Amino acid sequence: MVYLVGEFLIRKLNFLYRFAIPAPVVGGLLFALLAWALSSLGILTLKMNTDFQSLFMLAFFTTIGLGASFALVKLGGRLLVIYWLACGFLALMQNVIGVSLASLFGLDPLIGVVTGAASMEGGHGAVTAYGTTIEEMGTKGALSIGLASATLGLISGGLVGGPVVQGLIRKYNLKPTEVNNDIQEKHLNRDEEVDSNQFILTSAIIVFCMAIGSLLGEWFTNVTGFALPGYVGAMFLAVIIRNIIEGVKPEMINLKINNLIGDITLAIFLSMALMSINFAEISGNVVPIFVTLIAQVVFIVLFGRYVLFNLLGKSYDAAIMIAGFLGHGLGATPNAMANMDSVTKQFGPSQKAFLIVPVVGAFLIDIFAVPIIVTTINLFS
Repeated sequence: MVYLVGEFLIRKLNFLYRFAIPAPVVGGLLFALLAWALSSLGILTLKMNTDFQSLFMLAFFTTIGLGASFALVKLGGRLLVIYWLACGFLALMQNVIGVSLASLFGLDPLIGVVTGAASMEGGHGAVTAYGTTIEEMGTKGALSIGLASATLGLISGGLVGGPVVQGLIRKYNLKPTEVNNDIQEKHLNRDEEVDSNQFILTSAIIVFCMAIGSLLGEWFTNVTGFALPGYVGAMFLAVIIRNIIEGVKPEMINLKINNLIGDITLAIFLSMALMSINFAEISGNVVPIFVTLIAQVVFIVLFGRYVLFNLLGKSYDAAIMIAGFLGHGLGATPNAMANMDSVTKQFGPSQKAFLIVPVVGAFLIDIFAVPIIVTTINLFS
């Protein structure tokens, strides 16, 4: 019901659609605000049962891994590699900024992780996972602060993306390149049928990766003493399974079903996470959250505008990729797509940007971001 309320409001309120705010975020925040008001007035105190949240979260990250085809890296070429490395560097710097400012404000450095790459580049999905892990380590309020940061980051990414890129296009008089409608057909537009057998087979692969990946993560933690959450192990095992299957029998994994399961599990676990936000924990940390957000926005704008744009060749495609970079660097891939869509509707299409940005933002970034975030957590735990 929380999700459906959020979906209804997005259809009715244009600004929510424009900034690509997810339905679970809208509905979940409203529910959390209502619960906070009822508790503050002494009318009713609600306690959330989130036992199933970890299960849906584990399933979602596994579907992300199964969507990771390294064939797309070759398809994207040199620009994809540059953009990918830049996203990895961004994750590192976002954690440096987050941890540094958390320490400056006298907060637990692990709070800096949830105001850093976990919420900025990771978005609501990642910060829910890492925030839950950090709270289990004893850092109270990490999840609520992380979700608040992710929401503000999402809005910021939508606000700064368009103006920055429009300035680049006008300053350098950039023009779109020729479009080849066939280039993405093989890897991105597979017209797969959905039937019960395919659904069960794809689900079985997902559940296998969830189970074995979680056990491998637990084994790795016990052997090394380096905390590796179960969803990380499941995701990376799914990456390996996907690319092995793709070389042997690619039809075993139905990507349409995999993406559908991913969308459903993400919607459910995000709804549960946002419903559970404790605004009392956030209220005492408003200044650190906003100062960190401003620092994150300033850094990504300067890095994207003056460094990454030049590395990508100062072309029209490079400018559109900067729109995507600002979108998912401060929020999520849908935010990146919304930014790029807004700019290309005004100035013309960019095939390279619409290939590279979603491929990196959807799964490749995790190959860099996950080790960076997990290592930072272990350093300060």
